[in-house]
Amino acid sequence: MLIDAAASRLAVIDVQSRLLAAVSRGDRVAARCAILAKGAALLGVPVCATEQNPAGIGRTVPELAALIGTVFPKTTFSAGGDPAFATWAEAGGTVVLCGTEAHVCVLQTALDLRRRGRPVAVVADAVGSRDPADREAALNRLRVHGVDIVTTEMVLFEWLGRYDRPEFRAVLPLIKALGPDVA
Repeated sequence: MLIDAAASRLAVIDVQSRLLAAVSRGDRVAARCAILAKGAALLGVPVCATEQNPAGIGRTVPELAALIGTVFPKTTFSAGGDPAFATWAEAGGTVVLCGTEAHVCVLQTALDLRRRGRPVAVVADAVGSRDPADREAALNRLRVHGVDIVTTEMVLFEWLGRYDRPEFRAVLPLIKALGPDVA
């Protein structure tokens, strides 16, 4: 099923300064999360972020924090364990997840939301872990449990739905900024 901008929400999971520094290709993960947040803003998709132990591992990185109004601090690895986040996620549609770490907080949030009957999509090129093998294992496990694995570009084009929308010209530079994946 396509991800409809009118029936989805974007959750940026734990893209925090000290944690991101340890994540493989962390700068790229943060950049992709920012592109998604900018696209969401242009297309009216609700956006939130979560922060795991912000006193210990820092706040959401500044370039991303500036794009996100709602932040849910959490003590559980799954954001679904936080009642305020759960209420936000239940407000409708597909929950699109990006952030860190793929095999811990992103995975547990996705599985928790699926258990509650929510449709979930995880943006493969916008999630990361310290060890790339953990990221790959998480994506494989998520597929088995009915989570859609998508890319940033897929999400943006699905949110747009058509090229003749007035927002297309504003979103196109975000798509072009993705560039090729250079390892």
